[in-house]
Amino acid sequence: MSAASDTARYEGTPFDPTAPLTPSGNLRRRAAVSRVVQASATAAAAFAIAVLVIVCYGVAKRGASSLSLGFVLSNPSGLASGGIFNALVGTLEIVAVGALIALPLGVLTGLYLTEFSNPQSRTGRTLKLALDVMAGLPTIVVGLFVYGLIVVPQHRQSGFAGAVALAIVMLPLMARSSQEVLLLVPGSLREAADALGVSRWRTVLSVILPAAVGGILTGAILATARAAGETAPLLICNSLYNPDATSLNLFHGVPSVSMFIFTSFDLPLPEAVTRVWGAAFVLMVLILIANIGARLLLARSRAKMKT
Repeated sequence: MSAASDTARYEGTPFDPTAPLTPSGNLRRRAAVSRVVQASATAAAAFAIAVLVIVCYGVAKRGASSLSLGFVLSNPSGLASGGIFNALVGTLEIVAVGALIALPLGVLTGLYLTEFSNPQSRTGRTLKLALDVMAGLPTIVVGLFVYGLIVVPQHRQSGFAGAVALAIVMLPLMARSSQEVLLLVPGSLREAADALGVSRWRTVLSVILPAAVGGILTGAILATARAAGETAPLLICNSLYNPDATSLNLFHGVPSVSMFIFTSFDLPLPEAVTRVWGAAFVLMVLILIANIGARLLLARSRAKMKT
């Protein structure tokens, strides 16, 4: 039933606010479109979850058989035996140094955008655009940039160059997540501090940051988990190392789990391929644990801010 026919039908009759609503043809069409869109969104979400479950099941099925305490706590021995202990240690080293570089810069950038910069200013818009561009930049381009910046002048690849590349990958994620969390801090806290005559920097340190620390830690975990699985920057900046030894010197080549997988997956040895699946399973479990923990921490932080 169209709007014109509805008007013609009820023209001249007084309006009764207590009368029941009758669906018109336009309303039924909108309801049908709404159901179609809702069903499509639900199907897309289910498909995404199904893909994740299939990937996790496939990796677990092939990698769980090689998983053991010796596999995690022993170094590789040749091409087809040993474990991934040195690769795990190297990954922790590289990611930790990258996090030490990126996380403070990301938090400070988020603080500047939310507390000190006018959102409509040219500086704020330029900084947001730069962060968005960095977030969408291919990681292999980041690795190539760091290769020219650090590797070429030093005439050697190193774990430090890989850490700098991962820091560039983490920086926009950390800055954006810090900005979003800081925007969730109630404005009444800022107004109360201003009413008491507290300076802006002291308000940030004693009021805003403590209120947002849970969300900031969540962003840090997510950014770190993202960087832990990167291979392209390390392939360019940190691919020359002793694969059988544990290296604690970041200014030389350092083994990593992602490079172990990349260099071993196509070896013509079934035992080597089995080790690759085991390493992939360990890396996947660590990243899943980090992401799930970050989501739980974020939910707790948001609930705390709303109370």
